[in-house]
Amino acid sequence: MVSPFLFFPGERLSLAELTAACLDGVLVGIGGGYMPADAAETSWMRARSLAPLVGERVAAVQLTAAWIHGGILDEPSRHHVQRIDERRARVRRDPRVVYHETLLDSRDVVEIAGVRVADPVRTLADLARLGHDAAARAWACADSDLARRARDWIALHPRIPYGRRAAEVLATATLAPG
Repeated sequence: MVSPFLFFPGERLSLAELTAACLDGVLVGIGGGYMPADAAETSWMRARSLAPLVGERVAAVQLTAAWIHGGILDEPSRHHVQRIDERRARVRRDPRVVYHETLLDSRDVVEIAGVRVADPVRTLADLARLGHDAAARAWACADSDLARRARDWIALHPRIPYGRRAAEVLATATLAPG
């Protein structure tokens, strides 16, 4: 799908033309593409910009999903994707992408702009579980309802690795003065 607000190398313009437009201040890089410098950066734009990096059998997760959902402001330097298909995915090697082989439950996935992304509840729980404490606390403090739903999700999945750690991180985040 061609978007009037997203440009990918080779789609309508070459990489050289896109780079020149960036140097002129007309475009800025986002995900795997470029967007007009004055366009609003929305969840749709962030997700769609990753379409070349995220295949059909994987979903954006962790900091990448948090960035798409607006939980963090800065785009991660490396994007994380996780398998959502029962069959193992053949992922092309890209230094900008970290592939996680563990199967992600399809109930924890949403689709934004044709790109599959871990839903906000699962994303916040994963940030808290996997050591992204500052990002998890900041997002939890900014959205107490999401933090509550993430704690509930963790309670419903008692066998998930580092679940206790995640519950502690989220509990301390909601206790912090906002």
